[in-house]
Amino acid sequence: MTNLAAPSSSSQALNDLNETERKRILAKSALFVPPTAMTEDGRRDLVGLSREELEAVLTDIGEKPFRAKQVWHWIYHQGVTDFSKMSTIAKPLQNKLAEHFIVSRPSITTEQTSKDNTRKFLFRFRDGQEAETVYIPDRQEDRGAVCISSQVGCTLSCTFCHTGTQKLVRNLGAAEIVGQFMAARDSYKEWPSPKGETPRLLSTIVLMGMGEPLYNYENVAKAMKIVMDGEGIALSRRRITLSTSGVVPMMDRCGDELAINLAISLHAVTNELRDEIVPLNRKYPIEELMAACRRYPAASNSRRITFEYIMLRGINDSDADARELVRLIRGIPAKVNLIPFNPWPGSDFKPSTKERLARFAQIIMDAGYSAPIRMPRGRDILAACGQLKTQSEKLRRTIAKNPDDKSEI
Repeated sequence: MTNLAAPSSSSQALNDLNETERKRILAKSALFVPPTAMTEDGRRDLVGLSREELEAVLTDIGEKPFRAKQVWHWIYHQGVTDFSKMSTIAKPLQNKLAEHFIVSRPSITTEQTSKDNTRKFLFRFRDGQEAETVYIPDRQEDRGAVCISSQVGCTLSCTFCHTGTQKLVRNLGAAEIVGQFMAARDSYKEWPSPKGETPRLLSTIVLMGMGEPLYNYENVAKAMKIVMDGEGIALSRRRITLSTSGVVPMMDRCGDELAINLAISLHAVTNELRDEIVPLNRKYPIEELMAACRRYPAASNSRRITFEYIMLRGINDSDADARELVRLIRGIPAKVNLIPFNPWPGSDFKPSTKERLARFAQIIMDAGYSAPIRMPRGRDILAACGQLKTQSEKLRRTIAKNPDDKSEI
């Protein structure tokens, strides 16, 4: 039996290896840079700046650093985009801010609400690129999660994933990442009311949209630090979950610096199969991935690591697969999300039967782990990741060929 508790090399050697690999990942990430924060008229977008950066740009126009706290409050706590509505700031300064800066949101190309109240946004950014965001309501509570994208496209090419069919175009910047949540709040009118009441409908962020968040770590981390700031959006780190296919060196850094919840897109229990359906496994095999999960500092009984497992008929859904999954996660504070495969055009996979899903879940639960079956949401609005962007692109191509035909496809 393979020892999954720790790698065979010494801790120092592992740290050196991980640091080298982290630098390589960050260097590669820099090749897919987001667009500049400057508008065509030369104004700078304040969204996405850290507190220190906000102080610096205000100092550059002759203002005192304390002004940054005021502006920060209006941008991230009140959700205001118009400087003239920042009532605690004097009119001359409002005008001065408007001359030099903007407070932006991504524009909405498409917004759809499903019969089950799932809401999906296709956001367009300043350079015309697009990415998706989905609000998924909780059936048991009057609140839900905002599923945020971290890249335009994806580089991982997981064979069952629709977004994996779309090439990586670029990383999203911190402004574009936090901007998705802020635009969703705009849509739901979730900013504090004049009486100070703060609705809690959009209560959670899951970085599970388009892209691999740990291949865009710097921008993701900067955006999440803004989200967690107590004087702004103020979401607890316990309400933020990052999903990764297993970029092992960056998992360590994420745990040390952000300590947010972790979800692992596992989907297979052998290296042979995972190499095929999650190609990243060829670089970071299951043994290394599970060792990184065991040392993830935020994992505890109250903050379990979630293992995402998409159920593919006849591929990874046998009783033996379930028992091996239990063995892999033994000793880790964990739960397993079983996800019925959502078919998309061109895919060769089929979803597991309801009976197989139930049997698989029962084996995991009998071993003492939670194993909810995560039923697909928003099927009537193509809520599977990547579908809305693909449909939008097809529609634009059709209109370009025949401008008189604007019917939906």
